[in-house]
Amino acid sequence: MAELVSVAILGYLLGSIPVGFLMGKLRGIDVRRYGSGATGGTNVLRTLGPWAALFTVLCDIGKGLLAAYLGERLAGEWGFVAAGLLASLGHSYPVWLRFRGGKSVATSGGVMLLHYPLAVLVGIAAGALAVVPTRWVSLGSLTASLAVVLQLFLLDAPLSHRLLVVALAVVIYVRHWENMKRIAAGTENRLGVKARPRA
Repeated sequence: MAELVSVAILGYLLGSIPVGFLMGKLRGIDVRRYGSGATGGTNVLRTLGPWAALFTVLCDIGKGLLAAYLGERLAGEWGFVAAGLLASLGHSYPVWLRFRGGKSVATSGGVMLLHYPLAVLVGIAAGALAVVPTRWVSLGSLTASLAVVLQLFLLDAPLSHRLLVVALAVVIYVRHWENMKRIAAGTENRLGVKARPRA
């Protein structure tokens, strides 16, 4: 039990590293004051540009992957689950930023990348197919998340892994609640639109 608690804390701390926020600070910009207010890759793209966004996404994937790897290495199967889920939650709710972070898509993808790289790639492809005609990145993120969940159930993955991927999807969908409302209304921001200062 102590091992699980330890790797959960480790996962949270890794996940809570606010890469997008730090990228903005290097340029004197607080990305939380623009666009969606999130610190993840999409808002960084709209606020700081593609290179900063690419770096942010790769780091967010990396911290999820590292948390999952260390969790499993130190505490086995359920360590993978605990560290992976807490990394995702840490990304979305970092204590350092008063629990205002990103939306956990890249970090959750990094977690699942440890055991299911093909499923993640298929999820990315499915997400891209949703983005191309709509230019709604949020719709792509939601589609990718759902695609990975479905694949793990079709693959009859271990119960612990299926529970984890469902939990990660719940985090992603909760964090995209406002996006989903805008998608339903047809008012969601489209790819290529620059972030505006928040009121």
